[in-house]
Amino acid sequence: MADSQEIQRELQVLESDLRKLEGEYNMYFAGRLPRPPWETRTRVETTIKRLDRGVIQNYGDRFRFTTLQSRFAAFIDLWDRGLRSREEGRPGRFGQQKPTETKKAPASAEDKVLLVASFKDPLKEMDKLQDLYATLRDAREQLGEQNIPFHKFTELVKAQVSKLKKDGAPEVAFRVSLKDGKLNFTARGLKGEK
Repeated sequence: MADSQEIQRELQVLESDLRKLEGEYNMYFAGRLPRPPWETRTRVETTIKRLDRGVIQNYGDRFRFTTLQSRFAAFIDLWDRGLRSREEGRPGRFGQQKPTETKKAPASAEDKVLLVASFKDPLKEMDKLQDLYATLRDAREQLGEQNIPFHKFTELVKAQVSKLKKDGAPEVAFRVSLKDGKLNFTARGLKGEK
């Protein structure tokens, strides 16, 4: 029978290894690792089996171990289903569909302008600014890209407007578009009457 401190240390290592394993599987399914992390998975399984065979007297430690054990079982089920669907070539969260989609779909079919908005002073035209941000945010989410906070977006638009106004444009147009499956966000000074 192991003492409580040793069990707590082993549970910490198990929890750390489980987090590492989760990260490695995420990287594998994202295409960053060439093969599944079998070594880490085997190490975690061995630790769980060893702790399961032992006697854990402390109720808190036993609860923590049971929680980690059930979390590992849920992950294993998820990862095995993902591996199976990937091997079978089925589309879904775990399938590698990006390269085949790029080959199948013609680029011109995906090209489209999502929104065009022009600004003289973005801080006085908040409705248009929020619409532009919402369109850009939604497009980034659909492509799996990380969003930027609204305040940083506002600073970017404000900086572009003031820069292009200094160059002589009374109004600045921003365009959100998709081209070849990539998101484009551009700013252009409009020519006006002087």
